[in-house]
Amino acid sequence: MINEIKQDAQERMGKSVEALKGSLTKIRTGRAHASLLDNISVDYYGMATPLNQVGNISVPDARTIAITVFDKGMIGAVEKAILKSDLGLNPQSNGTLIRIPLPPLTEERRKDLVKVVRGEAESGKVAVRNIRRDANSDYKSLLKEKEISEDEHHQAEDAIQKITDTFIKLIDDILAIKEAELMEI
Repeated sequence: MINEIKQDAQERMGKSVEALKGSLTKIRTGRAHASLLDNISVDYYGMATPLNQVGNISVPDARTIAITVFDKGMIGAVEKAILKSDLGLNPQSNGTLIRIPLPPLTEERRKDLVKVVRGEAESGKVAVRNIRRDANSDYKSLLKEKEISEDEHHQAEDAIQKITDTFIKLIDDILAIKEAELMEI
């Protein structure tokens, strides 16, 4: 029973870290990468369709994203979807290809993005701590029902704390890497 709770907590903490990594990839660092456009949907014949299913996304250089749209009639809709997104990008098309130049980040914008990244990391830490709290309350209920002894209860709480510390350190490491990327010119 103790191991099941510990295993569940560890899996949930891992998912929280993965969710953090996913949210951090959406924050641009000045370098072009195709995953920057992952959350953009285009109105394709009345249905919201992910951008990567409407065209081929490539990165020809470090500051440009190129989209080759499969259906040439969709170029306007793709441009509109990119403009509507909160990424602050300005697409330029030449009829068959949409180029998205990424402007260099200003020092002020970099600092704002660092604040956003720190907020995301803190949310990840809160999620990990909430999972620890849930596991500890499960252990307490087992103790109340006399399914485990007090020694087992303390050992289990110590084990959960060690797992929590490991995931918090992992989040701190991810945060440090992302901050370094953002402040890099």
